[in-house]
Amino acid sequence: MSLTARAIFSSRVIQGWLEGQDIAPQGSSHSSSPCPTFQRILTAFQLLGLLGSMKGMTSNSVASECALKMYAEGEINIINKTELTQFAAHFISDNAQTQACNVANFAAVGEETPLQRAEWIKFVGAFANLENRANQVYKAVKDNYLCLTKFAEAKKKTFKPIVAWMEYYNGIWSFTKETYKLKYVEDAGGENVDGSINKITYNISNPDDIEELHAILCTIDILIDETYTSDPVGYTQAAFLQNINIEDKSCFGFVTNQSLWRYDKRIQNLTTLEDWFDGAVSQPQLVLADLIEILFPSGNYNTTYFRNIAKGEEVMSIGPNMCDRNISTAMDPIIPACR
Repeated sequence: MSLTARAIFSSRVIQGWLEGQDIAPQGSSHSSSPCPTFQRILTAFQLLGLLGSMKGMTSNSVASECALKMYAEGEINIINKTELTQFAAHFISDNAQTQACNVANFAAVGEETPLQRAEWIKFVGAFANLENRANQVYKAVKDNYLCLTKFAEAKKKTFKPIVAWMEYYNGIWSFTKETYKLKYVEDAGGENVDGSINKITYNISNPDDIEELHAILCTIDILIDETYTSDPVGYTQAAFLQNINIEDKSCFGFVTNQSLWRYDKRIQNLTTLEDWFDGAVSQPQLVLADLIEILFPSGNYNTTYFRNIAKGEEVMSIGPNMCDRNISTAMDPIIPACR
C-alpha cells in the first residue's frame, strides 16, 4: 500500500500481561484490504521506517520510546475506537471472531519458533511496499540469531544448564508449554526441564504437590519466573519464594547460584507493559543473546529483556526522553557480537 492511505494497527495482549492497543499510522496502500491485524508491532514499524507516519493510537500504553515521544510532542493523537472505520486497514492479533473486511491478522504470536515470529515483519512490509527493507531486516536478524546459536552450541559441550519457565496463578504453579520459549533454551545451549512435567500443575496448598514441585526445583539450574504482577517494581526474589511456599530451599541451585530471572526488565510507566511483547518479537536475536549470557555468564554483556531478581536487578522504565534517534528514518536491528 502507498503511504498516502491510512491504516489502523491494533494489538491485543494475551494472559493479562498487556492491555489492548490500537495504533493508527498513515500509510499502506493495499486498498483492496480495508483492514488488517497485529499484536505489538511498533518495533516492526521502526525497523521499516514507518513510525514517523503514525498519526494515532487508542492508548498511550506502548513500549516504544519514540512513539511516546511523538505522543508527548503532539504528533500522535489518542483515537476513539469508534473512529476506526475511517482507516483503510485495521491490524489486530485476535482472529477468534469474525472480522470486518478491512482487518488483517498479524499472527506472529501464534508461531512456534523465534525466527518464525520475527519473519512476520515481511507481512508488515507488504502493506507499505517495503518488502525489500523487510527482507533485509529479517536476513540480518536471522543471520545473527544463527551465528549466536553456533556460539552456544560450542558452549554446551562442557555444560548444559537445565532451565525452567514457570508461572504462578491463584495458588497454582505450572511450567510453560509455549514452544518458542523451549526453542530459545535449546538454541542458547541449555536443556529444558523434563517435558513430561509441562502438563502438570502444582497446588501450593496440597502437600503432595509441594513435595513433587520441590523435587523438580532441586534439578533446575536457571529459573525464569513468568508470574503476572501488577507491580513489577515490587516483585522480588522474596515474592517468588513466598509464592513457592517451600521452607527447605537448600537444594535450589538457581537460588544458591543467583539465577532467578524475569523478562519484565523493560516496562513503560513502571507498570505491566513489557517490551517483551513488542521488541522481543521482532528482534529475537536479542532474546537469544540474553539467554546465552544467562546460561553461560561472561560478565561483559548487559541483558536487554531479562533481569535477575536473585541479584535484586530492577526494572527499566521506558520514557519519551529515551528516544535518541531520527524517527523518520528506519531503525537498524541490534546485532550482538557472536562472542
